[in-house]
Amino acid sequence: MVNSITIIRPDDWHLHVRDGEQLRAVLPYTAKQFARAIIMPNLKPPVVTTAMALAYHARILAVLPAALKSAFEPLMTLYLTDNTQPEEIFRAKTSGIVQGVKLYPAGATTNSDAGVTDIAKCYATLEAMETHDLPLLVHGEVTDPAIDVFDKEKVFIDRVLVPLVQRFPHLRIVFEHVTTRDAVAFVKEASSFIAATITAHHLLLNRNVLFQGGIRPHYFCLPILKRETHRQALVEAAISGNPKFFLGTDSAPHSQANKENACGCAGIFTAHAAIELYATAFEQVGALEKLEAFASFHGADFYQLPRNNSYITLNREKWTVPEQYEFSGEKLIPLYANTELNWKAVDAPVKMH
Repeated sequence: MVNSITIIRPDDWHLHVRDGEQLRAVLPYTAKQFARAIIMPNLKPPVVTTAMALAYHARILAVLPAALKSAFEPLMTLYLTDNTQPEEIFRAKTSGIVQGVKLYPAGATTNSDAGVTDIAKCYATLEAMETHDLPLLVHGEVTDPAIDVFDKEKVFIDRVLVPLVQRFPHLRIVFEHVTTRDAVAFVKEASSFIAATITAHHLLLNRNVLFQGGIRPHYFCLPILKRETHRQALVEAAISGNPKFFLGTDSAPHSQANKENACGCAGIFTAHAAIELYATAFEQVGALEKLEAFASFHGADFYQLPRNNSYITLNREKWTVPEQYEFSGEKLIPLYANTELNWKAVDAPVKMH
């Protein structure tokens, strides 16, 4: 039995850290484990310009604990709207701070009301992204109320993503938080310009957990958890060694009050134990040796950034996830609250020699 693993320090290619005091509360969990993270722009108001992204970047750095300031780098994104202009893409690319532009179909998930209503309205901007080689990060679900919630990702592929790839064949696209075997197949068969992130919770859980003992709002996320056959397809993709698939937690903190109400927010908080949860998923299928490439290599390579120059160590150590965390005066319920995990990351990254 392996009792310790050391890997190149990983990156999180899909993360929500909120803002203000909520940002201060959750950011250290990510910064202790990851060298970099792609920061989602769905604030209120959304981060729609390079100037706003630079300001958000400064706020993130300002709340980083002193011990982590040299160990963590936030990578910023813009929020795509019907009115995003091609000139903004040039400003974003030349900023050196913005690494992608996020497509939220309007109304698809939390704080997505300002998102895209018709992808055709964005063609000029997408052409600029292709020209300047700035990746498009996609929340891949349709918002048509006639489509079953468990089919929204599959229909998005057919209606939006396939035509988009045909129209912009050299646009780098990250299909974020894929949840279905349909998405896995699409990414595998697409060109090298297409990649995908996979969350730990979609690797570990299927939709049954949403209803065990009643409705469980802390397991509700979008895209929603799918049936077991889809979970298995995600696991196979993650451990395959295919460089198109890499780590993106989609950790999305919401207060207990906002989760446990008549209209609970979509989002699962996993940053407290992100790499431990991935290690758990990989160990369950006997593939711990595949974790490093998935967590530390593939994402950096796709984003055309250097791989990290430090290590992180995980030890086999039983510990119980706390019942809750402090969240700007409110309670934040983590994934697997009050549950024992078998892997524990060493907080301090180890520099390579």
